[in-house]
Amino acid sequence: MPHILLVEDDAALAALIVDYLRAKGYQLSHLSRGDEVLPWLRQQRADLLLLDLMLPGLDGFSVCRLVRGISNLPVLMLTARNQHLDQIDGLESGADDYVVKPVEPRVLLARIQALLRRAQPAPLAELTRGQLHLQRSCRRATLGGQPLELTHSEFELLWLLAEHAGQAVSRDTMLQYLRGIEFDGLDRSADVVVSRLRRKLGDHPKSPEKIKTVWCQGYMLLPEVSA
Repeated sequence: MPHILLVEDDAALAALIVDYLRAKGYQLSHLSRGDEVLPWLRQQRADLLLLDLMLPGLDGFSVCRLVRGISNLPVLMLTARNQHLDQIDGLESGADDYVVKPVEPRVLLARIQALLRRAQPAPLAELTRGQLHLQRSCRRATLGGQPLELTHSEFELLWLLAEHAGQAVSRDTMLQYLRGIEFDGLDRSADVVVSRLRRKLGDHPKSPEKIKTVWCQGYMLLPEVSA
């Protein structure tokens, strides 16, 4: 759930924004003064800063410049309509984008979504875990230089386990990843795919060493997989 820090001294507008974005699935924190932003960011984490310009304590331009000195946090500014100089100054202060007041909720949501997408790291194209090497674009998997013949679901599940190597991955996470459904306590499809993967990786069926069963948690791929 992305966490947005809203800095707005207009209590009525802030309440509207908070209610709307929470209804859209975002976590919101609210400050009403510009000089509270840096102390807050030093103590807590946010995925995006939604920042008004005219604030008590410290104006939005100054806040943005200070934030840029410590973080690449996406900053979306709230500016007055037709105040083009404010918009230019905001961007030059380090803001990533701006939305004009009065705020159109759907426009605000679209700008937030766009900034959060841009802030996400590019998806990995390759993964290596010891002698196991995975290439996402061509769905190629090799172990010790030898190709593994994997089905689509086998490759996807192996990729998921490799992304979280050394950590247990639950059946619920696996089913959400593979099929977009929750684990109901009965569905064994993830276990079947794990069993096939173990066989293709040369894992011993009774005492597997590459994909381990973690009791009451799920399955874990070792960080260093040997051939």
